[in-house]
Amino acid sequence: MTCYRIDESGYTGFDLINADQRFQGASAIAIENDEAARLIREHFPRLQAGELKYRSLSRRPGNHERLLRLLRDIHKDFECVTYVCDKRYLLTLMLVDYAVEPFYYERGHDLYVDGRTYAMASLLYTAGPTFFGHEGFGELLTAFQLAVKEKSPLSRIRLVSAAKNIDWRQLEEILGPVAMACPDCWQAIATPGVNTDAAWIVLQSLISRMEAMSEEPYRVEHDQSKNLVAYNALIKKFIGHHDEIEFQTTEVASLKFPLKLTEVIQVDSKLSPAVQLADIMIGAAIEGASMMAGLRSGGLDPEEVYSIYSDDQFIHMSPMIDFEENRRFRKGSRSSEMIDYFSRHFFD
Repeated sequence: MTCYRIDESGYTGFDLINADQRFQGASAIAIENDEAARLIREHFPRLQAGELKYRSLSRRPGNHERLLRLLRDIHKDFECVTYVCDKRYLLTLMLVDYAVEPFYYERGHDLYVDGRTYAMASLLYTAGPTFFGHEGFGELLTAFQLAVKEKSPLSRIRLVSAAKNIDWRQLEEILGPVAMACPDCWQAIATPGVNTDAAWIVLQSLISRMEAMSEEPYRVEHDQSKNLVAYNALIKKFIGHHDEIEFQTTEVASLKFPLKLTEVIQVDSKLSPAVQLADIMIGAAIEGASMMAGLRSGGLDPEEVYSIYSDDQFIHMSPMIDFEENRRFRKGSRSSEMIDYFSRHFFD
């Protein structure tokens, strides 16, 4: 049975505004441990550490070319995928999903058709700091994140105040429902189980690709790290869900239950060269995104890293301000149905 080894990076739970961890993601690779060990010996024959870790290796410029060659071999010879999301954009999208969309739904407008919520979030994310100032826009996102976590009257007041304290009428169609304290929107925010944890977003994207790559049942192994506890619990819920249903999320991605994924196992990464390769993959992707955003320097050339991926080996969630392209890419998606379905079946 095929086994995908996965690893994650950038997980901060409900906090999507963490200044030190702007991006979150995960990688999966179908490779056996003996083959992974061979690759590691080939590219790092003098490795003294007991475990291959991207962060440690990338600090030394002398390792950069070796890392690039290893990544090229991985993506040339093995089934693999990497997912990266901009967490601040994801939080903005969640704000639209819960603090804006219900207002329009109650008035007969479906913002989920053809990715309208993504377009609205992209506009808010891109123009918000300019229209409202970095501090004002940052407080809006902070207040929303806190409201989703606490679901208290005080956090509701802070969210409404954050919208009213900026010139929200510059984007009235988006922020009007927030500033006017729309009760339908607050009901969505206060719904038990609604949270800003990005783990299910990352997993849904990663699993949809593994499902597409696998013709037969497969299993997953991942590290025993604390951050992966949330991933492990969600994967088990996905595996245990046997209802027959399929969601088309974009023109190239869908998710169908029951999954072909049958088992998830936690392992010690020190004993799994394959999991170590997944660490190399996600480490390079997250570092590249951080460097392109001007948040980090000194790592691998991000242009060289991203040139390695084929179209089906890299998935990202980031703003798309080409609204016509966004509409085409998400035409016919069933995002609203999937969000409702996941809320009912996977979130307590």
